[in-house]
Amino acid sequence: MKENTLLAKWLPDIRRMTRKVIQGMLITIAIATLFLSIDLTFPQSASAYPFWAQQNYENPREATGRLACANCHLAEKKTIVEAPQAVLPDSVFKTVVKIPYDLNSQQILGDGGKGGLNVGAVLMLPEGFKIAPPDRIPEKLKEEVGSTYFVPYSEDKDNIVLVGPLPGDQYQEIVFPVLSPDPATDKSINFGKYSIHAGGNRGRGQVYPTGEPSNNIVVNAPATGKVTQVSKAEDGSYQVTIQPEEGAAVVGKVPTGLDLIVASGDEVIAGSPLNADPNVGGFGQMDTEIVLQSSGRVAGLIAFLAAVTLSQILLVLKKKQVERVQEAEMSF
Repeated sequence: MKENTLLAKWLPDIRRMTRKVIQGMLITIAIATLFLSIDLTFPQSASAYPFWAQQNYENPREATGRLACANCHLAEKKTIVEAPQAVLPDSVFKTVVKIPYDLNSQQILGDGGKGGLNVGAVLMLPEGFKIAPPDRIPEKLKEEVGSTYFVPYSEDKDNIVLVGPLPGDQYQEIVFPVLSPDPATDKSINFGKYSIHAGGNRGRGQVYPTGEPSNNIVVNAPATGKVTQVSKAEDGSYQVTIQPEEGAAVVGKVPTGLDLIVASGDEVIAGSPLNADPNVGGFGQMDTEIVLQSSGRVAGLIAFLAAVTLSQILLVLKKKQVERVQEAEMSF
């Protein structure tokens, strides 16, 4: 009887706790489903790529010299980097990455529409070099930098900097305010020549970080044969049915927004394009060199050149003096 009374007393609390646990599980499942559906529906988010690169590449520059950005942005475009030939220790200087392209270009978006191009850049500075703190940047250089936000590649690699995505019509030139190291305070740094690696991208890539192709690509025919049917889905994508001479029909899927260049009845060869190339962007990289120069060496060089110049002047004066003495002796 006593056990039944205790059970009846605790039963409402048990039911209430059970309902809370079930509600919590349902909320957790709903949130997980929401995030999963977002990832599947919008895998082309530009802001996801830097995070993916940072998580999968300890160093964005491969042993071959190629930057990791080229793994998703397959087209090659020109990129220019400008930096001083030499800088002094603990000084702020300007490095510019230029990402030129035709401003009238329109790229295909994830939903199949057209839009302007975004740009981004990666700058790999030598060890010890980094983005200058705001209080060290001169006012004139601050105006050139503008509101550009610089992201270090990782906590232990602040010499590698990422920028973007940014609107391409405003940022065809990205200015980096760089602070040089001081060997007097950092014994791991030496005076000498160093390499700078820069990469610039404009437009969307052809491959998502997951390895899946985007809709900014050329879709090739999966087989040789005759196009028997071209059907358009509700989302704007196409299915191109190809009948080979032997075997079952093969279907090639063309993502939304692409312009087909084949029609029903056409003969196609395996590997030939089914749509026009929509890509107007691409990635490019460039290397340059910079010298971390010692002010003492510069002063020594100036002193040496001054001494050489003075010696030459004295030699000329001495020669003139000798010539005058010889001329005077000959007159007697």
